[in-house]
Amino acid sequence: MKDALIVSPLRTPIGKFGGALAPLTADQLAAQMIQQLLARVSIAPQTLDEVIVAQSYSSSEAPCMGRYAALAAGLPIEVPGYTLDRRCGSGLQVVIDASMQVQTGHAHAVLVVGVESMSNIEYYSTDMRWGARAGSVRFHDRLERGRERSQPVERFGHISGMPETADNLARDYGITREQADSFAVRSHLNAAAAWREGRFADEVIAVDVPGKRNSVNRVEMDEGIREDASVETMSQLRLLRPEGVCTAGNSSQQNDAAAACLVVSAEYAARHGLTPIARLVDWAAAGCDPSRMGIGPVPATAKLLARTGLTLDDLDLIEVNEAFAAQALAVLKAWDLKDFSRVNVNGSGISLGHPIGATGVRIMTTLLHELRRREARYGLETMCIGGGQGLAALFERL
Repeated sequence: MKDALIVSPLRTPIGKFGGALAPLTADQLAAQMIQQLLARVSIAPQTLDEVIVAQSYSSSEAPCMGRYAALAAGLPIEVPGYTLDRRCGSGLQVVIDASMQVQTGHAHAVLVVGVESMSNIEYYSTDMRWGARAGSVRFHDRLERGRERSQPVERFGHISGMPETADNLARDYGITREQADSFAVRSHLNAAAAWREGRFADEVIAVDVPGKRNSVNRVEMDEGIREDASVETMSQLRLLRPEGVCTAGNSSQQNDAAAACLVVSAEYAARHGLTPIARLVDWAAAGCDPSRMGIGPVPATAKLLARTGLTLDDLDLIEVNEAFAAQALAVLKAWDLKDFSRVNVNGSGISLGHPIGATGVRIMTTLLHELRRREARYGLETMCIGGGQGLAALFERL
């Protein structure tokens, strides 16, 4: 098979829920991301074979975001696009899908985007299509409903939400509240240090957001990082569930963001003067019990490493998305990985945020830029996925 090469991975700053990026809908975020990426690489848009967008909370306000955002960004109508949803793994899956198209020769250049505007996810009703005979109708918060219904209740029973799955893992792996809080503080301090030391300078693009009276606000930095995070302040936050370990402080945030890259063949890169940063070596997905969805990276990584012949010791950097500190710690404990010096070195979901559809591309972006900065070879990206899945991908710096 041909190599699938990653070119110009970029991301927006990650906005807080209801924060600086909230005025932009998901299609607007994705369109800005596409425009800024194409401005960086200076290719003719008509040479793209496909646009693939990851989004986990799609809406009929902008259906089939891959097509909608491509058109909104001004791409030629001849360039097709589609959208996929593998929940938290969506962003990584679009990179994988694009890579398979390139590896098999079906495409030479695919533009991929991960996007989520969690601030703009709507409420909806299933009671109103044919009218209510009498009484009230219900409205569901799509954010909460998607977490509660991540698995068929008839088969697996009711799960109150993703914090319950993380608390289950904390119980299974003997993870304490103090350990979860300490891991969360580490995430914030790593992310703060990355900004302070300029490590995000090459990956983050500024985003223009409409303000009052026709003004424009420029958003340039991630909003959710707490430079003053400490175990003392974390310990004061209330538990999300009685007898659990998860709090708002040691769980991932709800966010708005977009991230993107080109996935191209070697021939396309040479023809257009592009300098790839890495290649996708291999990937694997695996299922697990929905009530313990956060352990998904363990079986997925086992499949991936078995295929490549590598071990965790061969990897220079490891990314475990921090859906919850307890969940990430359970994965690391299952791997028997006691030294975290290679893990989430610039923060992750707890500090940077977890804009669901964008996260996989965001993590890859940060990972590949850090591999280049260190002149390291291999980076592993893993994602746990609501509903009980894991996704893992191995990248090699070029």
